[in-house]
Amino acid sequence: MNTIKIGGVPEHFNLPWHLSIEDNSYSKKNIDLEWTSYPGGTGAMCEALRNKDIDIAIILSEGIIKDIIAGNPSKIVQTYIQTPLIWGIHVGAHSKYTNLSELKNTKAAISRYGSGSHLMAYVNAENQGWETSDLQFEVIKNLEGAVEALTKGSADYFMWEHFTTKPLVDNGTFRRIADCPTPWPCFVIAVREEILTSKKEEIKTILDIINTTTTDFKHIPSIDKTLALRYDQKLEDIQKWLQITEWSQSNIKSDTLLKIQNHLLSLGIIDKKYTPEELLYSI
Repeated sequence: MNTIKIGGVPEHFNLPWHLSIEDNSYSKKNIDLEWTSYPGGTGAMCEALRNKDIDIAIILSEGIIKDIIAGNPSKIVQTYIQTPLIWGIHVGAHSKYTNLSELKNTKAAISRYGSGSHLMAYVNAENQGWETSDLQFEVIKNLEGAVEALTKGSADYFMWEHFTTKPLVDNGTFRRIADCPTPWPCFVIAVREEILTSKKEEIKTILDIINTTTTDFKHIPSIDKTLALRYDQKLEDIQKWLQITEWSQSNIKSDTLLKIQNHLLSLGIIDKKYTPEELLYSI
């Protein structure tokens, strides 16, 4: 049995992985696919790839592109979610802020530097016409840390996936004051280069299985009820999310890579651009 270690956020996007692991799709092909959840998100997974704690990451496009350029020895092998990620912009329940414009020059809670919550704070600032050099950050590691920071007032706002944080909005922990969609496909599959060299056939098999799963995912009977139950979501919220979410079975396009890099370069998040060949690997 070939052991491959994979990581992703503990969110509804990744249920296809769990279903295909649970029905032994990989073990039938002599692959032991070991899943690790990363509540800390993309920054934590970039670190895990670098440290060889995982071989594959289901990771935000902008985050892994930034980290590959910064020296992460990994490649993108496929887009996983083709549609944008909807980032909710949240404040604490008792915050004095009620409008997005009021958050200018306040402090953003981020899971860690290089994470999606960090990078999207720049995208949001640019959208609002704020000076990005004035952005301030409080590192809070994960969603639990964000709850503490916004409740205690050590940070003023927090950006996280709209539907994941919806239960915290519903129960009055957070108030969501705006949404900020990514201007590109949100999740990709990244693999360490060492694994692409040593276990290319296993990676190809894994991609074949997950692509078969995601192609049919929305047509699984009562999948909306399964998602709502497993991720503690309201059924109507999951149904909305399913309507706006599309999985992909192909690699990210070169012009999309250019768009993301141009955006990151303009924000000062990267200082150079890579060619598609330096970022992508074709299985």
